[in-house]
Amino acid sequence: MAKEKPIQIPLSKLQIGLTVKLPLSWKNHPFLLNRIKIEEEAQIELIKSLGVPYVIVLSGNELIEEEESEEVSQAQVEEVVADPVTEAKLQVRKSLRLSQKRFIDCLNDSRSMFSKIASDPEGAYREAATLVENLLEHMYEFKHPHLALVSAGESDNSVTQHGISVAVISLMIAKAMEMSKSDMRDIALGCLFHDIGKLRVPESIRRKNTPLTPSEANFLKMHPNFGNDMLSKTGLFNKAVLNIVLHHHEFIDGSGFPDGLTEKKIPISTQLVSLANDYDDQLWSDVSRSPQVALGYLFKNHAGKHSETLISVLVKLLGIYPPGTLVQLSDGCVGKVMMTTSSVKQPQVWACNSDGGEPGLRFLMQEEVFVESVLKIEELKEGALKVLQVDNGISFYFSGMQ
Repeated sequence: MAKEKPIQIPLSKLQIGLTVKLPLSWKNHPFLLNRIKIEEEAQIELIKSLGVPYVIVLSGNELIEEEESEEVSQAQVEEVVADPVTEAKLQVRKSLRLSQKRFIDCLNDSRSMFSKIASDPEGAYREAATLVENLLEHMYEFKHPHLALVSAGESDNSVTQHGISVAVISLMIAKAMEMSKSDMRDIALGCLFHDIGKLRVPESIRRKNTPLTPSEANFLKMHPNFGNDMLSKTGLFNKAVLNIVLHHHEFIDGSGFPDGLTEKKIPISTQLVSLANDYDDQLWSDVSRSPQVALGYLFKNHAGKHSETLISVLVKLLGIYPPGTLVQLSDGCVGKVMMTTSSVKQPQVWACNSDGGEPGLRFLMQEEVFVESVLKIEELKEGALKVLQVDNGISFYFSGMQ
């Protein structure tokens, strides 16, 4: 039997039951493969958001009225590909996919080095040093790096995931302050290992959902000392890195732990990590806290605990609507901020209508659309909650346009 010849159809002919191929590189769309079996309307809406004029039908031709199928000319294809708005969307999507992949790679590398710190400390140190160089390379790859939303898809913020996100935030602050690359290496290395001491805290305490007892809380507060002891014994980590591990919970007003240090006794690199760590902790402190609310929490409840200079740098990096913030758009749609941009009111968002329909990446700087307000999770309908994947944890990685 002769093989059924694939045909091209416009997006208006998409329907459930078809298996189609996208005329795009796998790097330029969010699906796992180019071959997509359409099983729900959400897939159709997502394909329509990609800016392509047609798809190739691989199976299910019988569902299409042959006489109604439309031929798409090469001129139409070239016209869409050449469209600057479509090109910008594809570049943004590619950048976000790359940030997510790199974050997961870093997470896997971090888990590997943690597993070796006791049995093969030199091997763990080498892997950590390589990971630090990768982080710096990824940040400096862009002339103007931004923060992008990434996720490990975990409901809890693991020690390794937290370490990478804190390292990314800290390096962005250090870069904005024009710190040396040598200092940045120490900062990144300290961030990756800053919570390693928690591995000596019983899991029953670390993962307890109810309030800790005073003795449990005191035990948990020993994790900086545990981490410092673990790394000091290897003889591989310098004073700056060990200071970050031991004092990343110190505040400039002397209210931190384990030593209650004040500003003059806390190196600027450690102060910087303390702020990044505090902010990332707030993102995971309760289910409904948004990145914007977490930033507001630092202003309201931790005023005086961090340098005003460092806080102002962090605010500038995160923008009015940090990645992960749920927003209401001026055209009635809702969305989740995916990447910061030079225009604070026009970030790049993954958006949909209020019911979750017509999902797609919105490049607001190319539209006359702005963020009107920040939304709480309970203000979203079920369809939008699913499309925007609000249950995913919030972490950050470097991103930008080449």
